[in-house]
Amino acid sequence: MSCSLLCTTHPLEGVERGIMESNIFTQHMDRRQIFRKNNREVLRPSYTPDVLPHRQDEIDSLASVLVTALKGERPSNILIFGKTGTGKTACVKFIGNEIKKAGGEEAKATFIYMNCEVVDTSYGVLQNIGNQFVKDFDQRIPFTGLSIMQVYNMLRDKLDEQNHVIIIALDEIDKLVYKSGDDVLYHLSKINDDLKHARVSIIGISNDLLFTEMLDPRVRSRMEGEKMVFPPYNADQLKDILRQRSSLAFDEGVLEEAVIPLCAALAAQEHGDARRALDLLRIAGEIAERDNSERVQELHVLKAKNKMELDCVSEAIRTLPTQSKLVLMCIVTNVERGTERLTTGDVYETYKETSRILGMGPLTQRRITDLISELDMMGIIHARVRSFGRGGRTKEIDLGVPLAETKKVLEEDEVFAGLKHYKLKNQTTLM
Repeated sequence: MSCSLLCTTHPLEGVERGIMESNIFTQHMDRRQIFRKNNREVLRPSYTPDVLPHRQDEIDSLASVLVTALKGERPSNILIFGKTGTGKTACVKFIGNEIKKAGGEEAKATFIYMNCEVVDTSYGVLQNIGNQFVKDFDQRIPFTGLSIMQVYNMLRDKLDEQNHVIIIALDEIDKLVYKSGDDVLYHLSKINDDLKHARVSIIGISNDLLFTEMLDPRVRSRMEGEKMVFPPYNADQLKDILRQRSSLAFDEGVLEEAVIPLCAALAAQEHGDARRALDLLRIAGEIAERDNSERVQELHVLKAKNKMELDCVSEAIRTLPTQSKLVLMCIVTNVERGTERLTTGDVYETYKETSRILGMGPLTQRRITDLISELDMMGIIHARVRSFGRGGRTKEIDLGVPLAETKKVLEEDEVFAGLKHYKLKNQTTLM
């Protein structure tokens, strides 16, 4: 066989090698690294540090209540309140880790954490708690198919086998109550009456100070024990938190001196939200990386702030009910057309026409006025009441969020596919 045949390369081999060696990520792989390797996670709210600055008093209070669990006795239930980003979840997870460390192999207490924004049904909560104690997959409580009473009985039996004090932390407990009622809290708060060997204590975490008013009086009396309110952080406390986390996340000298004070000041304006401060710093670092910058600067923090605010608006619009989205779409359509002095009447006329196109039953004008007021309260639009004397009163409406981004988010909803080529008819507003 000739050498030429042996040395011939298949024409596709070079192409395949080129694809393997270079793709759309190649240009980004070699850019400057702002974060320490695998350490950007310490700037996420899910990370629980070994030390929680400015929350030692709250940790000590929790420990003083829960220490009886380590002796095999049931502690009081605890309800923890506070605004978003005040360290409630971090402190409870920290205490949970300390309980596991203190117990060792001869532990008399078991700690379970559950986010009720993720598991938000009575069945799901009971099933998830029960399956924490099942190692054999065949014996697990099924995802669905049983009555609540059957799941409760299986949970009771599995807990009694432990002969432990089980501390159950329910984060966002108010979301569970608002969506699924208080049945699951009734079952969990009365389960001690049915247990022979184990004992259960509940920690409820909520942003809503008034959610207990939604509970049945029997559930409220069983749930109420110790109450704690976490105050918001001030700017100086947020600086300490950011310095602690940034020392783990970034190399020394990467942050400009003004970055941490700016992140702390911006977050302090938002009710002392540590999550917002950490997100600002992390996103600022990511933007600096994308810019291939050597350091994180104030400019990157301001860009991060704008990006976060836009993301919040998009999420708020994305989760609106369909009728509210349709009203907003009508406002966007009128603003895009350049309608001057957009009024409730203009919006309602557009709403009736678009409802007909989509085959949806239109709501009354009074209800549409209520939906406009709700959008105004959320800051998505600005609605000002104008009086015309004998001509009556109406609301003049302006869009409070970027037009292009709002329209893009609304068009993601398949319900509005029929409006893709819709053009607004000329309307005349009578004064």
